[in-house]
Amino acid sequence: MRSIAKIAAIASVGALALTACGAGDTTANSDTKRIGVSVYDMSSFITAGKEGMEAYAKANNIELVWNSANLDVSTQANQVDSMVNQGVDAIIVVPIQADSLGPQVATAKSKGIPLVAVNAALNNPDVAASVQPDDVAAGAQEMQMMADHLGGKGNIVVLQGPLGQSGEIDRTKGIKQVLAKYPDIKILAMDTANWKRDEAVNKMKNWISGFGDQINAVVSENDDMGLGALQALKESGKTVPIVGIDGIEDGLNAVKSGEFIGTSLQNGTVELSAGLAVANALAKGEQVDTKPVYVMPAITKDNVDVAIEHVVTERQKFLDGLSELTTKNLETGDIAYEGIPGQTAPQ
Repeated sequence: MRSIAKIAAIASVGALALTACGAGDTTANSDTKRIGVSVYDMSSFITAGKEGMEAYAKANNIELVWNSANLDVSTQANQVDSMVNQGVDAIIVVPIQADSLGPQVATAKSKGIPLVAVNAALNNPDVAASVQPDDVAAGAQEMQMMADHLGGKGNIVVLQGPLGQSGEIDRTKGIKQVLAKYPDIKILAMDTANWKRDEAVNKMKNWISGFGDQINAVVSENDDMGLGALQALKESGKTVPIVGIDGIEDGLNAVKSGEFIGTSLQNGTVELSAGLAVANALAKGEQVDTKPVYVMPAITKDNVDVAIEHVVTERQKFLDGLSELTTKNLETGDIAYEGIPGQTAPQ
């Protein structure tokens, strides 16, 4: 039994070691900051964001401890508890639900570990910083695109993010704000597909079965779900306009091909890099804006090519300059700026 326990302990240590990534073996360098990360799931957006974080970490002597909670609140709470117990220098959370992790936030604060909510908010005054997109504006922006495309009338279905997450709450709020101005646009159905493409396929198939040709458009709170809806429509031999949010690779390609009328670029590479920069500054005791806001530029056929360069075709070049871009953006306060046509250059 002692041998089994010893083997289990060694395996546990090995598993912990495998979660670290970023700056490599930097234990001899006292300037290295070890920052824990817990994300809701490995969506396309988060996958791009992880790559951006790793690029920023490599350039700034940061070791990342990466965790995905797979949309389970209890798992995320346990991950944050573990990172606190490991004594990391800061913690970044992309939370599953806005009203979660209260005990974890309190414990981190009591131990002097700054906890930063990134991309999705935590309704807790004790978070050290909150790096968030303007999701209300993004929801309003996509709904306005669709309202203009439909000429102010028609029937839509709305794919929502995980119910209770701040991104879903705020994007839905923005959508409804615009819809209030268009009484001739009716919502046939609105439901969550949890940011997931495969769930959206099934949801859309059910709606097609129930509503058929009554559906005039799809408003999706992220690109992945919009792409799932696109797949279901194609399989049913139907074509309706779709709009999304995030500007992931497949979403941008759908804009370029005309299968999406547009999206809003929430470049996870840029946004999560900014979140890491804020967490690193707090870990080092530096002054930094603790509530920067990411305002998403609208992406249409007119400017999609530049977005594709940053996200896909010239990605390595973009990653190579990401640390410098992130630093400048924090200084100006415009953490979304990356030179997309239509963006105003920060002063």
